[in-house]
Amino acid sequence: MNNVLRYGLQTINYTLFMALVWYFSFQPSYRQLEEGQAVVTLSFAHAAQLREPCIRYTQEELQKLPPNMRLPMNCPRERSPIIVELYLDTKLMAKHEIEAPGIHNDQGVDLFHRIKAPAGNHKLRVWMNDDVKVDGPTYKFEQAITLQPEQQLLVDFDANSGGFYLDD
Repeated sequence: MNNVLRYGLQTINYTLFMALVWYFSFQPSYRQLEEGQAVVTLSFAHAAQLREPCIRYTQEELQKLPPNMRLPMNCPRERSPIIVELYLDTKLMAKHEIEAPGIHNDQGVDLFHRIKAPAGNHKLRVWMNDDVKVDGPTYKFEQAITLQPEQQLLVDFDANSGGFYLDD
């Protein structure tokens, strides 16, 4: 009799628990995007230009250095900060100024930024400066785009291919 009561109460408890799980899996309803919205994602990994150029030592300068320090060139490792701006039509949607990580500020930068935008026709502009020796952008991208509702548009970057590009 005691086991029957215990198993019966366990069945009732498990049924109530599963009913709660089932209910909260549907209610309240949740939508990540509102009606008529799309997502533009700016995502890339990039190592900026070196902050300072390499310096070649003369023979006289090398002779002044201790023997274990006599390298023909001195190349600083520190990289420039990366400045990125993304505009949708004329509105600034994202601006990032990122210092290179690492003990010597010598590593690449990873960026991931999602922007919810209204669906429709837009003008997308992205520019980036990855060199402190250059005033203004070192990479520019500008293109007319059409965003569909619930579309995910990826703006990626590849320095070897010439800069920014779109990936649907």
